[in-house]
Amino acid sequence: MSDVIGNLTAEQALKIVKHLCREQGELKEAIVAEAMNVLADFSLYAIADAVFDLLDVIDIQDCWDRAGGSHNGYTSPEDVALDLIEETLQPFFDQVERYRELNMPQQEAAYCQGVMLGIYRFEEVAKSDFKQVAQGIPAECARFLLNGWRERNPEPARIEAMSAFVRQRCPKWAGWLKEG
Repeated sequence: MSDVIGNLTAEQALKIVKHLCREQGELKEAIVAEAMNVLADFSLYAIADAVFDLLDVIDIQDCWDRAGGSHNGYTSPEDVALDLIEETLQPFFDQVERYRELNMPQQEAAYCQGVMLGIYRFEEVAKSDFKQVAQGIPAECARFLLNGWRERNPEPARIEAMSAFVRQRCPKWAGWLKEG
């Protein structure tokens, strides 16, 4: 019988969890507690690595293939680069938002920092051809993420902790801190 759990699809497992969570009592509390543990179990550096890796593997050929004239007009390589970067970063931005919705401010801040660190590393050390076309776009996405985080987290202690992180880990972006 233990093979049954391992052979469930993600959809089937989610259906079971949702069904069990409808019940009241210790089982529901245990599931919620474990879900919170899973959500809190990430490494800032693993997030940064994932962001960097996904940005670094964007193929310049995808940019060239999508750019140019079409029945909708002309699309520049820079516009395509923006689209590709936004598509790549959207799941990370969505996760930051989920932490906010779940009232998990420490995880929201740490995850946001991981995303920004990954983008910063891409801006600073990536050697891909795509980076040349996308110049400055990833940093603007990071600025958007940071500004959104600051709007949702106006507490001075949180702002100062995030500012210290930016000054230490993303020093070329420290000028953004004066904007907020």
